[in-house]
Amino acid sequence: MDEGAEEGGARKGAAAGSAATEEAEQRRAAAAAAAAAECPADREELGRSTWTFLHTMAAYYPEQPSAQQRRDMGELVRLFSRFYPCEDCAKDMRERLETRPPDTSSRCGLSQWMCGLHNDVNRRLGKPQFDCSRVDERWKDGWSDGSCD
Repeated sequence: MDEGAEEGGARKGAAAGSAATEEAEQRRAAAAAAAAAECPADREELGRSTWTFLHTMAAYYPEQPSAQQRRDMGELVRLFSRFYPCEDCAKDMRERLETRPPDTSSRCGLSQWMCGLHNDVNRRLGKPQFDCSRVDERWKDGWSDGSCD
């Protein structure tokens, strides 16, 4: 066998080894991600999931809620602030509720109140603000570009 053939074979072997190594790394990364999904939520994951739930709940709140629905939603928000698993977050929410109780008058009112609350929290954390005129697009109808279809 000549040297060129040997070099070509070595390159093919190295490439195959590199591909196998890359596949093994991908498998390890996927296994680590799956294992992390089985772990308790950290503060960031808990926050994202919570805001998704709260905004979606507000988006599907009745346009014209009954007096009972208004009371129930107000109570749900208050209880939520007492039992939220992040104590610092729960305390912050309770303090905010003292000066700015939830607007349970309508779906729009609750959605805007929730967006304002979220923006207040984001401001405190140094995170970007959300354009509250787009809450329905984000949490109920989907983006107008069709990316959620």
